[in-house]
Amino acid sequence: MSSNEVCSVIHDAPLTVPSCLPAPRPGFKLPGYRPSPMDQRILVWSGRYKTPDQIPDLVSFETLDAARNKLRVKACYGMIVITILACLITVIMGKRAAGRNESLTALNMEKKARWREEAKIYAAVLWAKMPC
Repeated sequence: MSSNEVCSVIHDAPLTVPSCLPAPRPGFKLPGYRPSPMDQRILVWSGRYKTPDQIPDLVSFETLDAARNKLRVKACYGMIVITILACLITVIMGKRAAGRNESLTALNMEKKARWREEAKIYAAVLWAKMPC
């Protein structure tokens, strides 16, 4: 046998697990999780359970994760609807302001003119109070 060859002897001895060890759980199944009050609300809001009384003491991580994801998607849809409504309200208010001939430029110019007048009055009052 040369140094490049690999030994291909198959051992037929079965592997035995000592009887003192607990039975192995399947690797894909995670242990249960005791849901907090917020987790219980999430499970009810997502539609997994009708009432908090129906929620078992231990819930799998997969169930809780699926409920959180479902609630996250619902929240995103709600934010999309709110954003679209806010845009529509902004457009309507802008068109009404344009109908009244209000513009940001005109409002800004009026405000600066008012500030200039106030500054002149303030300067005149200060000049009058100054001792000669």
